[in-house]
Amino acid sequence: MKAPTLASILILALAIPPAAPAQDPVPNPLVEKRADPYVLLGSDGWYYFCATVPGFDRIEIAKARDLSGLADAVPVVAWKAKRRGLVAEKTIWAPELHRIDGAWYIYYASGTSLSPYDVRIRVLENRSDDPTSGEWADRGAVDTGKDTLCLDATTFEAGGTRYLAWAQRLTKSSSSSMDLYIARMASPTRLAGKAAMIGRADRPWEARDPGNLKMQGPAVLRRGGRIFIAYSSNATDARYCVGLMEAKEGSDLLSAASWAKLPGPVLGSDPAAGVYGPGHNSFTTSPDGSIDYIVYHARDYEEVADPAILDPNRSTRVQSPRPAASRRWRAGAPATRCTWNRPCAPAIRSAGTSCSATSTAWGGCWPRA
Repeated sequence: MKAPTLASILILALAIPPAAPAQDPVPNPLVEKRADPYVLLGSDGWYYFCATVPGFDRIEIAKARDLSGLADAVPVVAWKAKRRGLVAEKTIWAPELHRIDGAWYIYYASGTSLSPYDVRIRVLENRSDDPTSGEWADRGAVDTGKDTLCLDATTFEAGGTRYLAWAQRLTKSSSSSMDLYIARMASPTRLAGKAAMIGRADRPWEARDPGNLKMQGPAVLRRGGRIFIAYSSNATDARYCVGLMEAKEGSDLLSAASWAKLPGPVLGSDPAAGVYGPGHNSFTTSPDGSIDYIVYHARDYEEVADPAILDPNRSTRVQSPRPAASRRWRAGAPATRCTWNRPCAPAIRSAGTSCSATSTAWGGCWPRA
């Protein structure tokens, strides 16, 4: 994986300071007890929301005319755990809703009653115009090319080609690394050709839980001739944080050499703000596309009993970064327009950046070339 250069870096402010008055008022947390949040602004003008629910037994979809409306939207159950043969579906995680070629698809992960945490990526399809109505059909598991734990699938188009990105264990061992993979798609339910591993947890800040090295929860953002993939690392407690990698549009996205990691996490715990373990984000925009939003989950307390993944209190939060016209994504204060003329947070400085307290145009933080 190549090192990022100054000209190709996103400018990021990593701290999560206390919320200030918001131009686009969004309550935080936006939705309580919903992890791995995915928000889609549909072509019909509705915001659609799905996430992991505490019971891990169903997939819900809520919709609203604006982001803040998702806080009170009543969800519809799109899918419940099913019995397949002698085993039952268990641990339904991280659903994502996508509109592809006139149909709706949900990518999610689930295990079985025999192996509830040995999850695989599965796909649902709905041909109706509204994903909160109609029938969802089970299209089965996605064959990723190897039979190991895999989850957190997302899909996107670039250069006229549709891709699937996801996280997968290197081997069947629970101590093996969980890496980021990408592959071209032959259809919304099937890959075309061999998958490529493009990311592995190899930075100190990605190894705060050395026995659980992972890059998971990929989320894609395309801006300014770049393709950015946000990802989450470390255990799902206060050590959890979000990193970012990028590639040029038109490059070989199946080559690890095309991807460059930012030198430190772009989102991490902030005890002063009472935000712990932010991670597994998605991206959406304002209705007119002028503002990008990062949607993620976090807890409001630090200590979590093992297994942390079963703690139900990860709640969905929203940050409104920068005007899209600047072609730079910058994380900032929850649900606010950020003030960029402030020093970099200690998390950035320790990650190896040079900072300016007065650079309002670019956020004040330049990762070193």
